[in-house]
Amino acid sequence: MNGIADMPVSELRGVGPKLVGKLADCGIFRVEDLLFHLPLRYQDRTHVTPIAAVSDGLDAVIEGEVRAADIVFGRRRSLVARLQDGSGTITLRFFHFSGAQKNNLRPGTRLRCFGQVRRGSHGLEMYHPQYRALRDGEQPLEEALTPVYPTAAGIGQYQWRQLCSQALRHLQRAAPADLLLPGHPYPYDLVAALGYLHAPPPDADQALLREGQHPAQQRLALEELIAHHLSLRVLRSRHRANPAPVLGAHPEAQRQLFAALAFEPTGAQRRVMAEITADLARPRPMLRLVQGDVGSGKTLVAAAAALQAIASGYQVAIMAPTEILAEQHLRTFSDWFAALRIELAWLGGRLKGARRQAALEAIASGAAALVIGTHALFQDDVAFARLGLVIVDEQHRFGVHQRLSLTGKSASGSHPHQLVMTATPIPRTLSMVAYADLDCSIIDELPPGRQPVTTALVDSSRRAEVVARVAHACSRGRQAYWVCTLIEESDALQASAAENTARALQQSLPQLAVGLLHGRQKPAEKEAVMAAFKAGELALLVATTVIEVGVDVPNASLMIIENPERLGLAQLHQLRGRVGRGGAASHCLLLYQSPLTSNGRQRLQALRSSTDGFYIAEKDLELRGPGEVLGTRQTGLMEFRVARLPQHEHLLDTVQMLAAELGNRAPANIEPLIQRWTGTRRHFAGV
Repeated sequence: MNGIADMPVSELRGVGPKLVGKLADCGIFRVEDLLFHLPLRYQDRTHVTPIAAVSDGLDAVIEGEVRAADIVFGRRRSLVARLQDGSGTITLRFFHFSGAQKNNLRPGTRLRCFGQVRRGSHGLEMYHPQYRALRDGEQPLEEALTPVYPTAAGIGQYQWRQLCSQALRHLQRAAPADLLLPGHPYPYDLVAALGYLHAPPPDADQALLREGQHPAQQRLALEELIAHHLSLRVLRSRHRANPAPVLGAHPEAQRQLFAALAFEPTGAQRRVMAEITADLARPRPMLRLVQGDVGSGKTLVAAAAALQAIASGYQVAIMAPTEILAEQHLRTFSDWFAALRIELAWLGGRLKGARRQAALEAIASGAAALVIGTHALFQDDVAFARLGLVIVDEQHRFGVHQRLSLTGKSASGSHPHQLVMTATPIPRTLSMVAYADLDCSIIDELPPGRQPVTTALVDSSRRAEVVARVAHACSRGRQAYWVCTLIEESDALQASAAENTARALQQSLPQLAVGLLHGRQKPAEKEAVMAAFKAGELALLVATTVIEVGVDVPNASLMIIENPERLGLAQLHQLRGRVGRGGAASHCLLLYQSPLTSNGRQRLQALRSSTDGFYIAEKDLELRGPGEVLGTRQTGLMEFRVARLPQHEHLLDTVQMLAAELGNRAPANIEPLIQRWTGTRRHFAGV
């Protein structure tokens, strides 16, 4: 190990016990950690811009003489100074100020200021610019672009710059270990890349830096992606080193299941079932991801896998992200498995008292062969007698470690197999990065009879026409969904919006039976509403996005989605998939608010032009980024420091090659590399 890797941050100037603790909260313990704490963006303070040349939205350094400074009383009390440089005049405005600050801005004082220029009611202004008085003639400007670092409470940007500047001085004397293999044409040298990104020269190509395409960024992005890839491969390797129950094929049980259904599996379903059957028959845990577009029949594939485990004498856990989806699975599996006399248990967060205790006892004793539930399955008091298979639906709603935490729930000592399903097609880019620990199967064929859904964009000013369209469709015996969306995550606000919409639609359409479904209803109430809609007793169902997955009503042929610009493409595609499940032509109307942003219009046009989930997922990745596509912004799964997707997609094949080569030729480098990039990272607030 070299000096910089062992040197604690406490040895840097100005770092006392309190700051050591704050840095530790950011995952920074050693001087080397600071070098890999990389800027989010940069400010250019290397030259002075004449006031006449600044424009709205520009970050700039300006210099000039204070011509006047006064306290102005308007909607908010503010200190306003006028700065002039001979080419023009600009206003400096401070909403938080002291008497001493006003005295320091006396007329005649020369200032150098840095800030963002905005257009105000009286021309161009800077709000709360950073400034200093120029008392001794010319003072030197910055010699490099100024970095803006990810931060945490209690550590300011000036402090980060001082710390990283000290770390850079140590970098010149003792470089961190280069953990990648020599002999490859890397985009940049490691030490040079670190030095460049902490202090880019004044002539640096700022457009390249903003896009993450500078060779220095690509060098570090390559290393970070390799570390991330290896971390998932190590996770997979450790998990698969455990014993798993051998679950042999039971073709007779499968034949009984298919005989009870009114349809035959497609060729794609049979192919994926065969892959799963082979996995389950091995004595190591299966780790398989099944992708399939909306309506491709993943549930039947899951049922065949569950039946194989149950027929082998083991229990199966099916975990869904919402109670509505879990309840849908309970109804479906109860119907399909009724003739096979398989006992089911349901476990949700709202199951309480004696009913919950009875479910826990049935699970612990093994009496319940199939257990369906939500996040409640993670809870400590849930224990299985012989858990052989875990099926996770809509994997992108759960973190990797959440998924793996179920492996310790079985009292039998072996690790259960894992089948992960998603109806959100994962672009190849993300699959290579986010699911490197899983084998992948794709159901690329829709069951016969599925109708394509036509999609139209409708301005909300035409709402009355849309209401008339609902009335016309329902008068012909069809059913419709009306989906309400809100930007806020609050269940209460979403429920309130849906209630108000349902009330208004019932008044506009008194001849129709209108139902309401949202996340704050009690399970029994939600179940009753869904049962009534499925039975045709309700013509129109007003709902929040809780119906995104798992809701199957073949007679529903019309969907209206309000404010679709607020949702991601993948989620809109899921919602649209609730119609087109019967024999009638089906339609989805996207009722948007004008004006649409350019990005919003691109996304909605992509949805209108295609029903291919993989194409839509690629567009979502391109327009919104990986955290939104995978729904993992809260879990931190895709929070890279340097790597960006899809901008660095071209590196991924190299990542896989170099990761494999590293495992063969320098396995000792793997753990330090993972530790460097992912080991102790925390969440930071972007600045």
